[in-house]
Amino acid sequence: MALYCIGDIQGCDSALGRLLGEIGFSPSRDTVYLLGDLVNRGPDSAAVLRRCMAHDGALRSLLGNHDLHLLAAAHGARKPSRRDTLACVLQAPDREALLQWVRSQPLARTHTHGGETLLMVHAGVLPAWSAQDALAHADEVAAVLRGPDLPGFLQAMYGNTPDRWSDDLTGNDRLRAIVNALTRLRFCSADGVMDFDSTESASDAPAGLMPWFDVPGRRAAGTLTAFGHWSTLGWLNRSDLLGLDTGCVWGGCLSAVRFGATLADRELLQVHCEQAQAPGA
Repeated sequence: MALYCIGDIQGCDSALGRLLGEIGFSPSRDTVYLLGDLVNRGPDSAAVLRRCMAHDGALRSLLGNHDLHLLAAAHGARKPSRRDTLACVLQAPDREALLQWVRSQPLARTHTHGGETLLMVHAGVLPAWSAQDALAHADEVAAVLRGPDLPGFLQAMYGNTPDRWSDDLTGNDRLRAIVNALTRLRFCSADGVMDFDSTESASDAPAGLMPWFDVPGRRAAGTLTAFGHWSTLGWLNRSDLLGLDTGCVWGGCLSAVRFGATLADRELLQVHCEQAQAPGA
């Protein structure tokens, strides 16, 4: 039995198939976590979702911002943009089954391996949150995604405020802050104010900002956290951090990490990807 994490796929099903072949994936034996942004920008988002559904339980997913954007487009809360490639899902004969599967996925997961906890999110964890907080807040959003209030929430999901967390937040403000942290966060200030304008690499942080994982005293620092979302950051391998978005859709690589007997025992496996879109195009 082997444990893996894979970074952002973004509709690049061919690359996912090649990577699963490279790692020798066996659905009866292995567990693979996909770190969100399963869909969009790449050529075959529907095939990615069908592959995940076919191997549900062995391929375990969480949602990123593009996956939520798919739900918003499907419910008329957001028009697809010029760069979106969601039509293969929205016009699929099995559209409703695909969308139902997407809305049933969480925004965060944990896995216990070798007596240690692995926390997985798409983008980030706010400095004020412990790993348990991240899971609990993800569950708040999951309950809405699976419930009758989904269309109304999707209408209110977009926006950059509130830009800091408070336990006193309620309603759509609270849900939006959770979604933004877990699916969009890259930089924030030392006191946890989120920034959504900057997409530079971690070494080019704007004045007054830092990568969310470098904020001093962040409460989840003791838990290994695997995430994607940040293609300009690329592969990041620290004792308590794994960054796995290596820009597949932009012509980079699709990356997997295989864990050994412990979470500290890690092997990087990659396949090169055909460029589906040009950055900034």
